[in-house]
Amino acid sequence: MKMPDGSVKGPDLKQIIEKEEEVISFVIEKLKDGFSLEAFKKLYTHFSADLCDVTEFDFITYLYLFFDDKQMPHMAELIKWGTLHLVAYDLIMDFQKTLKESLFHEVIEQSFHKAPPYLQLYSFIMHTKKGAIRSLTAMEWDNIETIRSFKKYSEHHFPNLESTTLIAQVNNWPKYRRKVF
Repeated sequence: MKMPDGSVKGPDLKQIIEKEEEVISFVIEKLKDGFSLEAFKKLYTHFSADLCDVTEFDFITYLYLFFDDKQMPHMAELIKWGTLHLVAYDLIMDFQKTLKESLFHEVIEQSFHKAPPYLQLYSFIMHTKKGAIRSLTAMEWDNIETIRSFKKYSEHHFPNLESTTLIAQVNNWPKYRRKVF
């Protein structure tokens, strides 16, 4: 991502290659003797999906509608256009600093019921993957230890939410809409 000062923020090429090689090896192992190019392509597409990216679009839609419903159309437009260049989670963290506390809590509370679990997923990776690529692939989610870790994290950081419901929402990821550019 290009920053306002011209610098670039994001993973380096080496991290991306390592992540891609990890997914490729995982898919090949899953296919074993039943390997075909078509099956590989299908599983690779599935397991390389970033669950934060997949859930972000519907979360942004929720934010847009929330502020539009609050008669704050300029904030809604800021979200729509700003999130083309910024990560929605980072925007929410700035909202925490700038919005009235009651409005911020309303945004967050309603998101738990009207949006996919983007905030929970993103905060989980920010907590567990310091310095790493900000993503949680379907391959990683396929690991029971990741799910257990997410459950424990959710119960600690989101005690008012049922962790099993959050996990079910994450498992529903293929049904969420994605950005189309």
